[in-house]
Amino acid sequence: MDYERVGLKAGIEIHQQLNTAEKLFCRCPTTLRPFDEHDGEFHRYLRATESELGEIDLAASEEMKNLRRFCYYTYDTTCLVENDEEPPAPLNPEALAISLQIAKMFGMTPVPQVHTMRKLVIDGSNTCGFQRTALVALHGTLPNGGEIETICLEEEAAQRVKDEVFSLDRLGIPLVEITTSPCMHTPEEVQQVAEYLGMVLRSTGKVKRGLGTIRQDINISIRGGSRVEIKGVQELDLIAEVVKREVQRQQQLLSIRDRLVERGARVDADSLDVTGLFSHTASGILKKAARISAVRLIGFSGLVGEEIQPGRRLGSELSDYAKKCGVGGIFHTDELPAYGVTTEEVEALRSAVSAGERDCVVLVAGTASQVVCACQQVVRRAEMALRGVPEETRKMLEGGSTAYMRPLPGAARMYPETDVLPVSITKVYWESIGIPELLVTKAARYTGEHGLDPSVARQMAFSEHVWMYEKAVELGISPPLAARTLIATLKELSRGGLDIQLLVADQTVRGKPGLPAILDVLIGVRDEKVAKEAVPDLLERISKGEPAESVMKSLDSNVSDEDLEALARKIVEERMPFVKEKGMGALGPLMGVMMKEVRGAVDGKKVSHVLKNVLAGMLRQ
Repeated sequence: MDYERVGLKAGIEIHQQLNTAEKLFCRCPTTLRPFDEHDGEFHRYLRATESELGEIDLAASEEMKNLRRFCYYTYDTTCLVENDEEPPAPLNPEALAISLQIAKMFGMTPVPQVHTMRKLVIDGSNTCGFQRTALVALHGTLPNGGEIETICLEEEAAQRVKDEVFSLDRLGIPLVEITTSPCMHTPEEVQQVAEYLGMVLRSTGKVKRGLGTIRQDINISIRGGSRVEIKGVQELDLIAEVVKREVQRQQQLLSIRDRLVERGARVDADSLDVTGLFSHTASGILKKAARISAVRLIGFSGLVGEEIQPGRRLGSELSDYAKKCGVGGIFHTDELPAYGVTTEEVEALRSAVSAGERDCVVLVAGTASQVVCACQQVVRRAEMALRGVPEETRKMLEGGSTAYMRPLPGAARMYPETDVLPVSITKVYWESIGIPELLVTKAARYTGEHGLDPSVARQMAFSEHVWMYEKAVELGISPPLAARTLIATLKELSRGGLDIQLLVADQTVRGKPGLPAILDVLIGVRDEKVAKEAVPDLLERISKGEPAESVMKSLDSNVSDEDLEALARKIVEERMPFVKEKGMGALGPLMGVMMKEVRGAVDGKKVSHVLKNVLAGMLRQ
């Protein structure tokens, strides 16, 4: 597709959790807990408040169409701040320092004073009905010539457990939010910029890793369309596909608009109660509904069922809006008869609402109040179809298509947080902040200085275990051995269901902090106490729960050259029929037996040399 002709403009908002010891506005730890460990829960209703100018934000107003009762899980690692029963503590200085370091890496200008604001959010993701956020820096640069407009420091939302149930362990973890200008013009460019931003963030070594710790929101528009924000894209590899599908959606909506205009289409704003028509229906959804109403969309026939994205139709958009009122969805005559609705019932429905051949009829079922609200929403979204592409906030679905969440928020959602004092950013403080080495630079150094293959060097530089690799090299361990162990061996053990945290976590030995077990094993190779071939076996033993100290002590038996030769002779003699059949080809299988016997206490090269000499000598006899 020619995206320049389409007029694609896209920008990114990156939300990255910071790896701080404490949360942003309380002293609770930033660790996540299994949901079944919660020690209490409470319930709350959230309602929108007016801004200082007496306005209610459109997005918040939309959320209030269906008043919901939210449940929150508490833990022994959460406190009254997360419960919104105690004022917030001062802004976490560690989190502020990290956000300023990130700003400096992008060449940004810090604000003189960091003021915390409240951002109205009543979707249940925060107990107080708002999210605290603070502007930190302005005007950075991107490799494509675009601009990073702002960096903000804000608190992470509560984690949804299911439906209206949230977990408070995640609420308050510090987030850095990076917002770019709409400076990207192809799907691939959006993905490349997102990858660059993620690389810079990870270069600090002070961000959390893993699924859910970084999220991309993408703002997209095309010529003739509107700005649409797509929330919560977690997988980098899906970004280009998300952009492509949104371009497709906007193009299709513009095409549908043009055809509706050609037809002289319009929306009948008055819904009609048709409950009686379905008194004997076989449709389970309609049968149990207290009320069923119909909305006539004049001139919409065939277009409500038209695909606008893979797996999504204009009818899906109408349904998304209706669901805000608590109904499960809608039926429409572009897809009926189906779902237990018969041809006769469809004909009776069309007759009851005076629908012509080119009209589409939408059915909404639920309680009386839900149906009234949902019909208004269907009318509202159908009228938007006559104008083209509505400005919206949308959520990503599996595969890269999207669904409506709420209108784009406006300025009315922001107001000052009076419980948190501002923090001044002095020139001395700003100048004292250092800039770490970028991961791409680090990877190039690993290739040049350490002799790693470029692909291995990149994997190592981008790995969460990079600090351990740096420590290993500092301790004199072979860089290729350290990289292979930290990348390949750990992955193999993890795939086998073993707990690699026992290998990478700092140890406490006799009450004193010690190196991770994996480094102890690699030091053993360095000191020629451990054969490098034995490293996977030793790490497997430790990951299964065997104390690292006892595993290393088991290798303290010094095997003399005489003992090694005697062992080799014994192994060969016991397998003479096999040896006579295979000749020197028996070396490989016998080598495995030898290495198992010495349990990694002798270097593999030495074992191979001794075994080869013994094998050759006995074959000559």
